[in-house]
Amino acid sequence: MSRRGRAWLIVLTGLLIFFAVLGWVVEAWTEWLWFDELGATQVFTGQLGTRIGLFAVFGLIIWAFLFGNLYLAYKLRPFLPPTGVEQQALERYRYLLGPHLMRWFALAAGAVAFFAGLAAQGHWQQWLLFENAEPFNQKDPQFGIDIGFYVFKLPFWQYLLNTGFTVTVLALIGALGVHYLYGGVRLSGAGDRMTTGARAHLTGLVALFVSLKAVAYVLDRRALLLDTISGTDLTGAGYTDIQALLPAKEMLTYISVIVVIAILIFSNAVMRNLVWPGVALGLLAISAVAIGGIYPWGVQTFQVDPSRNVKEAPYIDRTIQATRAAYGLDGATNTPYASDTVEPPASLAQDKTIVPNIRLLDPAVVAETYTQLSQVRSFYQFGDKLDIDRYTIDGKTADYVVGVREIEYSKLTTAQSNWINKHTVYTHGYGLVAAPANTTVCAGQPYFVSGFFTGQAQGAEQGCSSATDKLPVEQPRIYYGERMGEYAIVGKADGGTSAEYDRPTGDATDARYTYTGSGGVDLDSTWRRLLYSIKYAESNFLLADAVNDNSKILYERDPRTRVQKVAPFLTLDGDPYPAAVGGRIVWIVDGYTTSANYPYAQRIDLQDATSDSLTGDGTFRLARQDINYIRNSVKATVDAYDGTVKLYEFDDKDPILKAWNNAFGGKLITAKSEIPAELAQHFRYPADMFKVQRDLLTRFHVNNANDFFNAPDFWAVPNDPATAGSAKQPPYYLLTQLPGQTEPRFQLTAAVTPRERQNLAALISGSYVDGKPTLQVLELSKDGRIPGPGQAQQLMENFDAARTQLNIWGNNVVKGNLLSLPYGGGMLYVEPIYLRSSGEKAYPLMKKVLVSYGDKVAFADTLTDGIKQLVGTTTGTPPVTTPNQPPPTTGSPTLAAAAEKVNKAIDDVRAAQQSGNFEAYGKALAALEAAMKEFEQASGTTTPPPAASPSAPPPSPSPSPATTG
Repeated sequence: MSRRGRAWLIVLTGLLIFFAVLGWVVEAWTEWLWFDELGATQVFTGQLGTRIGLFAVFGLIIWAFLFGNLYLAYKLRPFLPPTGVEQQALERYRYLLGPHLMRWFALAAGAVAFFAGLAAQGHWQQWLLFENAEPFNQKDPQFGIDIGFYVFKLPFWQYLLNTGFTVTVLALIGALGVHYLYGGVRLSGAGDRMTTGARAHLTGLVALFVSLKAVAYVLDRRALLLDTISGTDLTGAGYTDIQALLPAKEMLTYISVIVVIAILIFSNAVMRNLVWPGVALGLLAISAVAIGGIYPWGVQTFQVDPSRNVKEAPYIDRTIQATRAAYGLDGATNTPYASDTVEPPASLAQDKTIVPNIRLLDPAVVAETYTQLSQVRSFYQFGDKLDIDRYTIDGKTADYVVGVREIEYSKLTTAQSNWINKHTVYTHGYGLVAAPANTTVCAGQPYFVSGFFTGQAQGAEQGCSSATDKLPVEQPRIYYGERMGEYAIVGKADGGTSAEYDRPTGDATDARYTYTGSGGVDLDSTWRRLLYSIKYAESNFLLADAVNDNSKILYERDPRTRVQKVAPFLTLDGDPYPAAVGGRIVWIVDGYTTSANYPYAQRIDLQDATSDSLTGDGTFRLARQDINYIRNSVKATVDAYDGTVKLYEFDDKDPILKAWNNAFGGKLITAKSEIPAELAQHFRYPADMFKVQRDLLTRFHVNNANDFFNAPDFWAVPNDPATAGSAKQPPYYLLTQLPGQTEPRFQLTAAVTPRERQNLAALISGSYVDGKPTLQVLELSKDGRIPGPGQAQQLMENFDAARTQLNIWGNNVVKGNLLSLPYGGGMLYVEPIYLRSSGEKAYPLMKKVLVSYGDKVAFADTLTDGIKQLVGTTTGTPPVTTPNQPPPTTGSPTLAAAAEKVNKAIDDVRAAQQSGNFEAYGKALAALEAAMKEFEQASGTTTPPPAASPSAPPPSPSPSPATTG
């Protein structure tokens, strides 16, 4: 290469290194500023220091070990290399490597050490837990060792052992290559083909490998308790593991020690050859296959499989007990429910405990309604799913559907989407919007009680019932939220003007605002503005007048992201929720400590266990993670105005949380005793943990090992009946009182069915009693006739009045959550039905309520009417609900003719429904739709009623039995 070429290569290499280092420095610096803003720099420095320390320690040790072995192999080379064709061929390689041999050794060892260091720094969490281990004060059932060893110690020991195996093999290969290159090892020729020095060196490395194998056998004996019981999907060590594999591992440990002695002594001191060491290694290999493989297989095949229910019973019992302890199921209370009532009791119509609190607003459905009715500006959004919380208003506690009005940056117009508007003008949302979950107004709209822009009443412009702001907050602005994906630059612009758009006021000029919170990183120097200009590759940090010494930058504004960075050791619930606490809006995020190393506890995939019809593949879905221990150990809050993150200890007995708190200085977690009482009132049983417990309770409610093995009483989580898909039915929050409870509770509830059957098996609920998590299993009699969610859904949809109306509405129907409520020895099912019009900005409104009890069904405009119908219905088929008849017409013959066509089409629909003729029913629906459109055009109607769907399935050929009426 020419001198100029070398110069260019040096310059380009230097530039690449410079920009790589610059990028790392900028990222590290801005990260430190972000953590400093939150007062959590110990998390940043703790992670960074641990990662760098592990990288350096492992890198140096491995480099020294590899380089030392390469250098030793070179030093042990024969003084006069043997002659021969083979050695002559190697001579030129020795000549080429000779002048820079140590440099090549250092580079080869350095490359391996670099990647080993990178791998090591990725295990920083294992090291911190290893270093700050806490006792569980519970012992495993086999060895009597504290469970803390498995959770804190074993994972890092296993990593060290695996690293030792890898490095030893690499050193052996490298040393063998150097010995061969310099004649210490020959492949051909007369006499001894390995020098004494080479033999001692290589056999020493082999002995080290076998020694590590002996240690591995010792650790493997402990790790058996984390394996899978043969022939099952249960976690733990079974009969074969304990009776055959465990003693086999112990025997292999002793054999490994004997092999090490044979290698070191016989090959170097006694026989000075590799015959007996080779025999010893062969013996170890044969023993590993015979003792560790064939013998356990024989025990499993000839002893366990023929009578597995007897042999595995003690070990299945261990799994049951460990699983219940690891997942918090051991505190669940089982309440029998004599569910033999299928006739709606008359007291249901006068009930004041359960019925008044039934939730009619589905937070997964009405988000779009909130957006359309309360957004005012197109760039406001409430998200894909709202949340449920409870508040005491006017002396009455009820559950409310709540959401915060955030900025949706994707909804900004092209003119609004320039850098200045996106980052300095549209910086925040406004208001916590809430509506009682059991109330609707204005033909199905939510009854908003908070979140108004200027204190105006809800729906006043439509003439609806109004409400004053009953959940006032001192600071309603939302700078930190789930939809805040863009960074914001706040503070007064040059000239002291307020640049931020605040809210619409109804006047000619909307209100402006200047951020006054403590959140954000100051941009009070050119250096900092340059720093963020590089970070975001944006020159406006240096050029725009909106960025000055008064400015701050707010970034990482999603509450879940903020908590995850401050507490990287937590697994966070997929659904943070907002609450009004102390006059401010805060996000509450449930944090879990997890482990996959609890002996005998059943291992699950967290994503599979928490997925349902609401999570899909989106925001609320957790990442894949194998666990067999979980605790809701932290309740985290994020202030929606200034972004302050606080981590409150919720489970003060969790040793994993204590270890992490110690790892970061002991002050990262706020003690449970310091949780504000008003905040604690808004804590709710976490959804993802409940889903995990629900899934496990479908099997682990069975305490007897023999019954567990035979599985006659296992349950299943039903599919969501509202979606007609294969996704699980999500649990739902309710303020209600279940049997066995002394007063109404805000609780998370889910129904389960017997496996492979559709009737109801149990209701599982999670709530807080005196601040403590409580699980209750309301178990129905095994021979009960209470329908499960799927059966109830079918029963309600096949009800003649409901079926006809839903078919006419067609694809505009949106089904709400199906609620299961025990009452009077039976089960009350309630499902709100929403109707979405066909307009461009259509949103669902609650129009009907489906109610069932036993075999009885009602379909009404309100829940009260539905309950009255349910209690008052005895026999007979209810009248078919049909579209409203067109009003009598006078005057225009065209209008009269159109009305006549509508009447005829309705008669045809009725006739087809009664006859069960599928083809005629479809044609009648199509004719009805055409007739209604013709009538609308003739009468000048601008907003047509919902048309029938030609593709809607016809009803069954015969009327429902009298018992469904």
